[in-house]
Amino acid sequence: MIPHNSHLLSTGSNLFSLICKTLNSQKKQRQMGKYTADGCINEKLSSLSLDPDHHQPQTSNGDNNVPPIVSFYNEKIRPILDAVENLRRLNITKEGIQIPSIVVVGDQSSGKSSVMESLAGISLPRGQGICTRVPLIMRLQHHPVAEPELLLEYMDKAVSTDEEHVSDAINTATEELAGKSKGISNTPLTLFVKKNGVPDLTMVDLPGITRVPIHGQPEDIYDQIKEMIMEYIKPEETIILNVLSATQDFTTCESIRMSQSVDRTGLRTLAVVTKADKSPEGLHEKVTADDVNIGLGYVCVRNRINDESYEDARKEEAVLFQNHPLLSKIDKSMVGIPVLAQRLVELQALIISRTLPEMLRKINEKLNCQLSELESLPKNLNSPADAMAAFMHITGLVKESLRKILIRGEFDEYPEDKNMHCTARLVEMLNDYSDDLDGCPESNHEENFLEDEIMLLEEAKWIGLPNFMPRTAFLALLQNKVTGISSRPIQFIDDVWDYLEKVVIQVINRHSEHYYQLQRCTCRSGENLIARMREHSKKHVKEAIEMEKWTDYTCNPQYMAEYNSLMANQSSLVESVRDGDEAVNIDGLGESIEIDHLRQYEAQVLNQAYDMKMRMISYWRIVLGRLIDTTALHLQFSINNLVNRELEKEITSCFMSPSFGGIESLLEESPCMAGKRAMLSRSVEVLRESKEVVSNIMDRISGY
Repeated sequence: MIPHNSHLLSTGSNLFSLICKTLNSQKKQRQMGKYTADGCINEKLSSLSLDPDHHQPQTSNGDNNVPPIVSFYNEKIRPILDAVENLRRLNITKEGIQIPSIVVVGDQSSGKSSVMESLAGISLPRGQGICTRVPLIMRLQHHPVAEPELLLEYMDKAVSTDEEHVSDAINTATEELAGKSKGISNTPLTLFVKKNGVPDLTMVDLPGITRVPIHGQPEDIYDQIKEMIMEYIKPEETIILNVLSATQDFTTCESIRMSQSVDRTGLRTLAVVTKADKSPEGLHEKVTADDVNIGLGYVCVRNRINDESYEDARKEEAVLFQNHPLLSKIDKSMVGIPVLAQRLVELQALIISRTLPEMLRKINEKLNCQLSELESLPKNLNSPADAMAAFMHITGLVKESLRKILIRGEFDEYPEDKNMHCTARLVEMLNDYSDDLDGCPESNHEENFLEDEIMLLEEAKWIGLPNFMPRTAFLALLQNKVTGISSRPIQFIDDVWDYLEKVVIQVINRHSEHYYQLQRCTCRSGENLIARMREHSKKHVKEAIEMEKWTDYTCNPQYMAEYNSLMANQSSLVESVRDGDEAVNIDGLGESIEIDHLRQYEAQVLNQAYDMKMRMISYWRIVLGRLIDTTALHLQFSINNLVNRELEKEITSCFMSPSFGGIESLLEESPCMAGKRAMLSRSVEVLRESKEVVSNIMDRISGY
């Protein structure tokens, strides 16, 4: 098992505490009116730097009045972002580990792309309808390079581009991922921007929310976009950057509804209000009242217009919020792209620092789980000796399990699966079989009382003494009854062997699940053996049925005892018929037996028919008991043979046959097991790399 790095789990709180102190200090400055959107913001940003030797960079034109949109946490935050990016590349989310991120959502035409452009300082695709059709992961990195470096990564491809062609490159990549129509895809596209003056940020831009599909879009485009957005914003580790247009009523924005559904308190939602210059009326009241519960507050911005440079756009933005009669009322800590960049960097640092310890715990937990599962898999068989040992071991386990559940009546291996409590289930099946024979029409001795007997006696008349009952009549009656029930024992045999086959195959599958070739062989052997034993049992039962048809014999004293008891009622029956009674009670047979139909017969016929009826009733019970007992004994004997002798012999014969491939075939691992082993190995490798990434960055944070 992998030990938790307990000393690392506390380090994330160091950065968290520092950020909290910074935020508190900043709040006090705002309350004192010392926080402005002009050049003083540089001083405030600089004060937030975790590097005391860090110097404020200048803009390219040397104008100190317009602050560059740059992170002052570069030296400390960039390694953290690199670590998170490494985790994303490792696809750690497939292991159930969520990556902290800033996800940008907004209604269509809310100005989402303009905000992203302003932060990145590059042009993104524009046009009618949905411009962002795949998740765009934008990784911004401040770097004092002469020319910006831009790189697109998707589907194991890496495409270098520049500011002039980045929009076309994104469109080309999007078409590869989502097609040339207006549909969307959940396959992400990553854009790396290394540029002087940009904040160190990683954001995920998602398609804008639209309800009405345009030409070329699927009818369920809204549902597809909503599903994608919910997948990204649901994790607790996500900061939601909700882009709202000042021209809209915030309470009706679809993006607000979606974010509120996963973040009701708003504690991880930051709102960016665009187009402030287009609709300044009432904006101050909107962001102050906060009717939609934005816990992280609002930042109002002015987007770049037409061909303005990004530097000019920031100048115009600063002038707008400084001098506009309505917009100047908004607190300066809530306006401007530079403020937005600063807030995002702060939140990014905060969410990552809070998440790392828990992420490391989850990685360790999942890694231990995957290692345990990997170690529980059977070892690969490398030689015929290994294969033979595995064969003997598994065959022994199968035999022992079947002995326990089919012979000894133990079910500790299947405590919850009552279907595998086999001796109890077999007894239930046997009892049902017995009840079925007792309740069949051939066992009903009251219906049409004596009629069958009288008819057979009429047809079996012979020249001889009148007080002798012809044996042919009794045998004919016996044969009719046995023929009537002959299908029931056969059906019972089929039912029992169907059940036994399921039990045997389940036991075989359980013990041989890791060895595909052996499992295939043993299952086939079990099925073939049970098919032969089924036919043997049917033959045995059919012979027993034929013997009952042609031979009327028993040495069971119960026969004479029951016969004599029933014959004691003979005279009372004849008297009741003669007296015209409609029904009669016969001890040991039943009450209210109808006899009205017997008045037409003479007493001698009634006496003979009654005698034959009582003989048949007494003997029929012997016949049924004999059929049930011999079937039960035969099945128990067959089960013992199956478990102790025949199954192992059958499996060995099949396994060693040339058609199967012999013992060497076991050396081939099943596709399922090979796939599972490969999947677990990849998972362990990813988790180990991820653990190393997180541990290293937490060690680095603790060093700050």
